[in-house]
Amino acid sequence: MMVDNESYTINKDKEMDNCTGNTIVLSSFYFAPIEYYSRAFEADRVVLEVNDNFQKQTYRNRCNILGANGVMQLNIPIEKSPTKKCAMKDVRISDHGNWQHLHWNAIVSAYNSSPFFEYYKDDFRPFFEKKIDFLHDLNEEFRRLIFRLLYIDKSVEYSDEYLKNIPKGCVDLRNEIHPKKESTFTTKPYWQVFSDKYGFVPNLSIIDLLFNMGNEARLYL
Repeated sequence: MMVDNESYTINKDKEMDNCTGNTIVLSSFYFAPIEYYSRAFEADRVVLEVNDNFQKQTYRNRCNILGANGVMQLNIPIEKSPTKKCAMKDVRISDHGNWQHLHWNAIVSAYNSSPFFEYYKDDFRPFFEKKIDFLHDLNEEFRRLIFRLLYIDKSVEYSDEYLKNIPKGCVDLRNEIHPKKESTFTTKPYWQVFSDKYGFVPNLSIIDLLFNMGNEARLYL
């Protein structure tokens, strides 16, 4: 797993030392939904869990976008782990099915007519043309890019070991932002390319908000 110059939390006792301000704990997601970035934007401190076991059918390797045929789910294929459990930071991306080509084509098809796709496409396209071995590393590349484009100026701390004990006052969202759980988060309606056909679809991937609203996306977080 790549480690960049962002702060890196060492938790030898498998727990967080303290919970200062509005602290949230998130998992590593692929093009996470708007709720994820809204929570991060509002937080004083963001801790990213990278040592939780990979879970299927979560946003760890999937995202939802809106295309001409409705909500479309994009899934990143992963290699089968030699062990029953595999930490998120160790999950490898599979080359099966030419997924990068398929995902980029799906994104182009869904957002080519959106107001800001042309403006942002060169920021995103390179990540679908280069090989990144680990899922978390890919997720983080996109997360950093989206933070930059939305002017979310804050560091993110990584867990060093699985965070078993979250101090009182911290908000543990590792398993709360989930495609199969009903969310209490309310997405303020914004213009979407296919809203005339499907109405407003809330809490899609952050790229839906970004490509449709551009710099104003920050106001919806």
